[in-house]
Amino acid sequence: MIKRLLILLLVVEVLGVLAVAAALRSLLPPGWPAPVTVLAAVAGGVLVLLLVRMSIAANNFRISWRARSVPAVIHALDPIKAARLFLHEFASTMLTSSWHMLRPIGLQLQPQARGLPVLLIHGYGCNSGYWRPLSAHLRAAGISHYGIDLEPPGADIDDFAPQVQAAVEHLCAVTGSAQVIILAHSMGGLVARAWLRRHGAARVARVITLGTPHHGTVLADLGPGRNAVQMRCGSAWLGALAASETAVDANLQRNLFCSIYSVHDNIVAPQDSSALPGARNLVFGAIGHVALGRHPEIVRCALAEIVSTQHGDFV
Repeated sequence: MIKRLLILLLVVEVLGVLAVAAALRSLLPPGWPAPVTVLAAVAGGVLVLLLVRMSIAANNFRISWRARSVPAVIHALDPIKAARLFLHEFASTMLTSSWHMLRPIGLQLQPQARGLPVLLIHGYGCNSGYWRPLSAHLRAAGISHYGIDLEPPGADIDDFAPQVQAAVEHLCAVTGSAQVIILAHSMGGLVARAWLRRHGAARVARVITLGTPHHGTVLADLGPGRNAVQMRCGSAWLGALAASETAVDANLQRNLFCSIYSVHDNIVAPQDSSALPGARNLVFGAIGHVALGRHPEIVRCALAEIVSTQHGDFV
């Protein structure tokens, strides 16, 4: 469904570019050669589209900045770092929404696979195509993995738990493994926790979350869907989830978790909402939310956590 929505969005964007190009063409000097006029008009239409998309990204940063948690001094941004953060996040958003998510990854079994397989759970408004850059690294490491597509996109987070259970059982069956490692982005980390609440931890060796709003995010107030309501700061659903974990010994269960996040996340705010008590929390700076799935530092960190779990030496 997300893929179809993205295709529709791309069609709308192309039509928008053509409409702007037509308007600009009428304003260009009549003496210009026709090919130059068309090229200039289309370039202007593309520029307008990029500026619109950039303004949306800038507004997300504005909202997250107003609700920010205070980062450590070592993560302070100067103007150059801030510009790089914004441009990298904007590029990541454009690549993910306009290319990667058009190609969901599905099941990726590797010949002579090494170690436990990895189940990839995407976040809100995404599909498994989000993981395409990281999937290339898993393939290079000889790790079998499975990117599932959560449907429907606006469902209750608990409704995704059966889909995760089916994916875990399928991945274990086709790989012959007794357990999997879960790598989840954003809302996907909450989906993993909802699955654990229902099915227990017997089938999972490690849960690694990237930018998951474990305690909610103010930007969820702007999102449609029941899952967005559940991700609001102080939601009853988040409170019930944490209470259920305490009832089954949260420390024991959360020892399975590694939460990787950025103090400059532009979607999860306050950013320390991603800090999960009892988990291994790894904090980075100058990285945006969508970029977490492809930023070199985060990719190296996530792969290191996966490998350490394969060796059974994580703490």
